[in-house]
Amino acid sequence: MRRYRPVQPPTLQQPDLPDRYHYHEYLPSERLANYVACYWTSQFHGQSTPHLHRVIPDGCVDIIFDLQAGAFASGAFVTGLMTSYEVMPLAGPQSMFGIRFFVEEADRFFRFPVAEVSAAHVFLQDLWGMEALWAMERILEAANTAERIARVEQMLMQCLNRDRPPTNSLLLTSMQYMYEQRGTLSIAALADKVAYSERNVRRLFQQAFGVGPKELMRIIQFQSLLQMLSRNQALPFVEAALQCGYYDQSHVIKSFRAFYGEPPSGVFAQPQRTGVQVQQSPEAVRFLQSGN
Repeated sequence: MRRYRPVQPPTLQQPDLPDRYHYHEYLPSERLANYVACYWTSQFHGQSTPHLHRVIPDGCVDIIFDLQAGAFASGAFVTGLMTSYEVMPLAGPQSMFGIRFFVEEADRFFRFPVAEVSAAHVFLQDLWGMEALWAMERILEAANTAERIARVEQMLMQCLNRDRPPTNSLLLTSMQYMYEQRGTLSIAALADKVAYSERNVRRLFQQAFGVGPKELMRIIQFQSLLQMLSRNQALPFVEAALQCGYYDQSHVIKSFRAFYGEPPSGVFAQPQRTGVQVQQSPEAVRFLQSGN
């Protein structure tokens, strides 16, 4: 079972989300756990005051179904690998269902390299042809989220059993090292682990994902910190940051501003999380003193 489970802002904001906005995540079945990070639903029922929906880089790519789309052809689309945050105002009613794939496994389902849809929204019909319309119809006919997930899992298993592209063992091994080390490896250390040159490793990631390994590791490091904090509410922010390889305040603040668009204090407002009172270890003391 994977330990890396990316986090999106609505998960951190619960239970402070407005009543008119609902976001939920659902884990995949065990047979798809190595490919799918989660299924998610997003619903907004507002009419007047917009809700700002924030999406942050998570090292994943999504297939998204707009359950209120006016046409099947435009109702399903693919989002590429994000490297910066995005804030979208939701002004009218909206209902979305998404499949979040781990980036190194997504091409099994997209049937195209992730690099070809990187940082873009591509209609699923452009990748799947008429099969995308059938998938949209199946999802819209589902009576509820549980049935929708069951139908999606059936479709994904059919993709795995029918379309078996050759696996890139070097890419998969590289990603596994990056997950295990929470994104704190240098490119030189990663290249040494997989016994390839740094140049070849960079080329491998750029060709597969449209993003270099350094940028992807920064995203995994940041997401590892968010995951650690969301799972353990009692864990002090400084200690979590240190465990994820952030060794001074400027380092972690830079990541929050780049990937979240807010400083840590704007995301984790609890004093025990962001306050300078937490100094349980010498490393934490040095971390806090770095901001002075």
